[in-house]
Parts: sequence; C-alpha cells; structure tokens
Amino acid sequence: MSTPPAAGLRVFITGASSGLGAALAARYAAQGATLGLLARRAFTAPLPHPDRHRHYQADVRDHAAIAAAAQDFIAHAGGIDIVIANAGISHGTLTELPEDLPVFDAIFATNVTATVATFAPFIAAMRAQGAGTLVGIASVAGVRGMPGSGAYSASKAAVATYCESLRLEMREYGIKVVTIAPGYIDTPMTQQNAYPMPFLLAPERFAERAVRTIARGTRYTVIPWQMGVVAKLLRMLPDALYDLAFARAPRKARKNAP
Repeated sequence: MSTPPAAGLRVFITGASSGLGAALAARYAAQGATLGLLARRAFTAPLPHPDRHRHYQADVRDHAAIAAAAQDFIAHAGGIDIVIANAGISHGTLTELPEDLPVFDAIFATNVTATVATFAPFIAAMRAQGAGTLVGIASVAGVRGMPGSGAYSASKAAVATYCESLRLEMREYGIKVVTIAPGYIDTPMTQQNAYPMPFLLAPERFAERAVRTIARGTRYTVIPWQMGVVAKLLRMLPDALYDLAFARAPRKARKNAP
C-alpha cells in the first residue's frame, strides 16, 4: 500500500533530531509537508524544501519553550494538521536505589508530562479549524511491566492511557488522537540494549508505516505488526505465568550503573 501524499500538511514533531523523530521528519519532508521540528540537539540531517521548515532547539521539559515554538510554528504555517509527541528517553531503573529516583522523575517528565505539554498549545488552533491529529508515541514495553524497566514501562503505559482519555475529550471537536506503540526499532535508544530484539525494524520503515497509520487516523496500532501479536499474547497471559516467564528477563542498563 502506498503512503498517502503529505503535501500541504503542517506537521510538528518533538525529538526530531534523531531516531524515530528524524525518520518521521524525513518522510513528511520528502512528501512536501511543512515541518516544525523540536529537539534538544542541533539538527544536522538536510531535508527537502528547507525554507518551509522551522527548527527549535529546546528540551521538552521546558514547557514554556514548547508553547513558544507552537505559537511560532502556527503563525509560520498558518495552522496545524499533525502534532507528534515523539520525544522520549529510556533507562533501566531499580526502585530500591535512591540514586534512581531522579531517573524516574526524568523519564516521566520527558515521556508523559512533555506529551501533554506538546499537545496543549495546539489544541485551540485545531478546535478553531475543526480538525487535526495528535499523535502519542507509546511502546510495546508499556503493555506489561518489565523487570528493571519500571520507569519506562510505566511511562509508556501512561502515555497510552492518557491518549485514550484525550481521544474521547477531543472527539466532539473533530480532533483525532492516534497512539502508536513501536516495538524494537533500530535507533540510538535501542542500540544500547545488550539483548536480542525480535522483529527489529529500520526507522525508515517504521516512519513509512507510521505516516500511513496517522493518515488513516487509527486509534491505536503497534509497529511492526508482529510485535502487535506479541503484545496481544502478553495481555492475555495470566499473571502467574507472566511472572514465571519474565522474572529473569534481560534488563536494560541503568543510567547510574558504574
């Protein structure tokens, strides 16, 4: 199936300088969209039609900076069609270690609260238009809690549930809310994992499928689809069996590990 053309779309993406965000930016730019790209790091990858795009270097935990970027981009583009709250971080965490508490805080601030802060300044413009799409990036890791990943798993479960609530709230205004749960995508975040990653997908292929999903307004989808099957099986697995199967699962490295 070919990807619907994005020409004329006005798209704002956070975490856009690398990984999934950079792949999504490249996909939309190649199709003629006007982009607002926000990230902590400087942007290095060239995009087609560079004169159309706005770049904002900021941390998504700086809510005032996001609001200012949103206001600037709406003025520049004359409105907004799609907002993708893509920025996220992942580290292994252990509850019993006091030094990991700030890591919990950082993960929730970046993955959850920043998603809210990213959507909020665009909603008035979308309501005025009577249309628009808000896209939250969850994760298969949020389907069940994984050992050593309590902060990341919980944050991504929170994103999925938050987006479900938001979807119901936005329905009367004609605003769609799309939740995408990536499986293992070959990005700098997953390249740190020292364990096998089934159905590993190139970021370019993820972006191709994600753009189609967003265009359709699909409420919730897992990419790649094979991990969607895994997610459904994990949801169905009784707690006792899940505990036996995953208690000794490989763990993500902690940020503060020596």
